[in-house]
Order: sequence, then structure tokens, then C-alpha cells
Amino acid sequence: MTTRILFVCLGNICRSPTAHGVVAQMAEAARLPVQIDSAGTGGWHAGDPPDSRATREAARRGYDLSVLRARQVRAADFDGFDLILAMDRSNLADLERIRPPGNATPVRLFLDYADSPRDEVPDPYYEGGFDLVLDLVEDAARGLLAEIARR
Repeated sequence: MTTRILFVCLGNICRSPTAHGVVAQMAEAARLPVQIDSAGTGGWHAGDPPDSRATREAARRGYDLSVLRARQVRAADFDGFDLILAMDRSNLADLERIRPPGNATPVRLFLDYADSPRDEVPDPYYEGGFDLVLDLVEDAARGLLAEIARR
């Protein structure tokens, strides 16, 4: 059975496309049946490629984000995915505000799957730290895919 996962951050140009690319590639390598997408709680960057700094850092580690395009999360996503993973508490709260009444799709923080003491993936857009974002995403991706493999 395919597990459908949506990664969500603010603009869908840094953190969530990084998670999208990393998890998709790791899942393919592990031959796990997953369907991955990413979105932002805001629509400012809809249609744009990931931030060039995120794309460059991901490429250094062998991940290709170049085909991804930003989109805004929508209420229908709650029915289209088995699991929605937010990059930080603010995104999590935004998701809960748009959740359709009666919908039970699990919405969690992505770093719930990591060994890191952090619980949020920091937004590197203004401060930088794209390498840290990749470290955290790779850690959480391994935990998430290990859980999926156990099912």
C-alpha cells in the first residue's frame, strides 16, 4: 500500500521542497511505496522553483530539487494524503486552521521522526543555514522511512 505524504512549510521554496526531494529519493532507493508532495501555507511563491540556495545545497548532497514547483496547501489535501508533516509549530497551527471539519488525517511535526533534540526545522530564507536544514531533514527522513518500512 502506498503512503501519501505532504510536507508543509511557509512558502514551499526552502524546507518543504527539501524534505520532498530527500524523502522521495531515499524512499526510491529503499523501494518503499510512497507518494510525496510539498506545499506552503502561503501562496506567495506558487509556481516558483525552490530557492536557489536550497537547490544548490541539496545538489551538493546528491538531491535534485529542480523539477519541484511551489504551491499553496488546500483543504482538499487533507483527503489526498495519509500524513501531513509541518516544518514548524506555526505551519502546524495554520494547517489545523484550514483542516476540514471532521477530517482525521494525522498532522505532525516532521522532526517528530528525527533523533535531533530540535522539534522544528528552522526557516533558512532570511538567516541561512541550508546545510542545517538538510541535516535535520535527512535525520527525520530516515526515521519516517523506517516507520513506513515497519508497517
